[in-house]
Amino acid sequence: MVGAWACAATSEQQTCTAPDSCTKEKDYNPEAGEWYGEFFPDIPKIKYEGPNSTNPLSFRYYNADEVVLGKKMKEWLKFSVAFWHTFKADGSDPFGSATKAWPWDKEKDPLQASFKAMHANFEFMSKLGVDRWCFHDRDIAPEGATLAETNKNLDLVAEVALELQKGTSIKPLWGTAQLFKHPRYMHGAATSPNATVFAYAAAQVKKAMEVTQLLGGENYVFWGGREGYQSLVNTDLELEMDNLGRVGGREGYQILVNTDLELEMDNLGRCV
Repeated sequence: MVGAWACAATSEQQTCTAPDSCTKEKDYNPEAGEWYGEFFPDIPKIKYEGPNSTNPLSFRYYNADEVVLGKKMKEWLKFSVAFWHTFKADGSDPFGSATKAWPWDKEKDPLQASFKAMHANFEFMSKLGVDRWCFHDRDIAPEGATLAETNKNLDLVAEVALELQKGTSIKPLWGTAQLFKHPRYMHGAATSPNATVFAYAAAQVKKAMEVTQLLGGENYVFWGGREGYQSLVNTDLELEMDNLGRVGGREGYQILVNTDLELEMDNLGRCV
C-alpha cells in the first residue's frame, strides 16, 4: 500500500509526493474511471522461490505450475480474492473502531473511489497470480439515492471490471447481493415482514445476478446475512422459507447461463 498513498488524482491533475510511484496526468480519466498507474509500484509479481527463500513476498510452497497427481497446483488450489476484505473493510468490529484507511476512499465522489478500488483489485490479482475474485454488489459500487441510480453505479463499475478482464484469465468465482448492511434490512431481506423491503431485495438480487453473468462469474451465491427469525412462535416457517427461495430462484434460472447457484448456509444464523 506504500505507493498508493503517494498519489492523489483530481479531475485537473495528479499530485505526487513520490514521483517514481505516480503516473502522468493523462493516465487518469475520472469520468471514465480509467486509471493506468500502479497502486503497488514497489511490489513485484509474486513468484515461487522454494522453501528456503527468505523473501517475504514470495511463494515458498505454492508453485502454480507444478504438476501434482496429473494436474497443476493452481488447478487444485483455486484461490480467489474477496473484494470486501481486501479493498473495502475498514478493520472495525464490535470491540473497536476502524484501523484501515484506504487511499481510494479519500475521493469525495464514492463512484470515483470505486473505480480506483477496482483497478487496485486487478493489479493485486495480477501481481499475486490469482485469476478469481468474489464480490458483493455494494462492495464494488456505491448505493445511490434510488434503486435506478444504484443500478447505474453498478453498471459503470462493472464496465470498468469487464474492460480490465480483457486479455486475462481473470473473472469472478462468484458474485452476490449485499442484503444486510443497509438499515432497510434490519429484519432481513428475503425473510423481511415488509413487502417493500422484500421487493427491493428481489430487484437487487436480479441486478447482482446480471452483473455476475456479465463478468463471466462461475457461481452466484445467495448470501443470507440477516435472514431468519427471532422467534418461531408466530411464524409460518414453511411459507417464509418459500419466500426465501422466491427472491432469486426463478429469476436466477432465466438470467444465469453456465453459472451455478449457491446458498451460503452459515449466514442463516437466525433461522431455527
